[in-house]
Amino acid sequence: MGHARGLYPTNFKVLAHFILRKLALVIPTFIGVTVLSFSLIHLAPGDPVLLLSGERGIDPLQYSELKHAMGLDQPLYVQYLHYLWQIVQGDLGVSIVARVPVLEEFMTLFPATFELSVCALLLATVIGIPLGVWAAIKRNTWIDYGVMSTALAGYSMPIFWWGLLLILFFSLNLGWTPVSGRLSFLYFVEPVTGFMLLDAWLGTASHSWAVFQDALAHLVLPAIVLGTIPLAVIARMTRSAMLEVLQQDYIRAAYARGIPRSRVIFKHALRNALIPVVTVIGLQTSVLLTGAILTETIFSWPGVGKWLFESVLRRDYPVVQGGILLIATLIIFVNITVDFLYAVIHPKIRSQTG
Repeated sequence: MGHARGLYPTNFKVLAHFILRKLALVIPTFIGVTVLSFSLIHLAPGDPVLLLSGERGIDPLQYSELKHAMGLDQPLYVQYLHYLWQIVQGDLGVSIVARVPVLEEFMTLFPATFELSVCALLLATVIGIPLGVWAAIKRNTWIDYGVMSTALAGYSMPIFWWGLLLILFFSLNLGWTPVSGRLSFLYFVEPVTGFMLLDAWLGTASHSWAVFQDALAHLVLPAIVLGTIPLAVIARMTRSAMLEVLQQDYIRAAYARGIPRSRVIFKHALRNALIPVVTVIGLQTSVLLTGAILTETIFSWPGVGKWLFESVLRRDYPVVQGGILLIATLIIFVNITVDFLYAVIHPKIRSQTG
């Protein structure tokens, strides 16, 4: 008992050291994101003052006044330092076009992106894990080759091409799904949570079920397009992890004891194989948020991705900088959470990095 009591403080100390090391990386990463977002938007061609005015023949005096009001007449390093100071104060700026605080716009649109990302990840997980297990069980058969070839094709497929192909086939030719948007113009849902499916389900109107079906129909194609790459990654990782676990001695011992094959695979092998798979699922957050930009633009999905794309075209500096910063912060938070959970599950990981 004395040895056990002395073990816990050591484990806690190592785990705390591991967490501090991970958190120490957040600050330089955060600063790097601000530098990149600030630099890239200023290197892009186009003048936000002219785009805002909508006039190519704007009066020089009015042009100077607008540029000064937007703070664009200052040197770039002064603008960057001012941008950093605003971030420290919790101010991400105000949209040049909409004249609305960036954080307020982001919080209004983010539920749509979050709903789409969660459904895409759920779809990828529900389909990807069984496919990976099936491919591992049928190793070196036509099933294995077919699943892995399909996963490779899905991983390599351009999102914009895949999205347009599904729209042409299912929406235009078959007429099964809507082309764009989150909800038909025939319906209106009071935005309570911001999640269309949940708000439609909780609606008190007599046609709430019809609204829910309509919202679900709008969500199907974007979720499939956004979830294709994560599905391929999850399937391949599940197959790899399952093959490694199935070669372990305790699996052979389970077979030798006469345990049914299905129980060995799903209770013993899959449970241990899911540890790296869960990590990969968590790391797909960055893929979902970056892929949402193209997906939301193709399907006119009113989320953060479409908002950022339109802001880049309009050279809306505060929106692009603030939006990228907020998305990067979410990705960093998810990655740190995944690392923490993985370290808790696998003590060897925190001892190696700690």
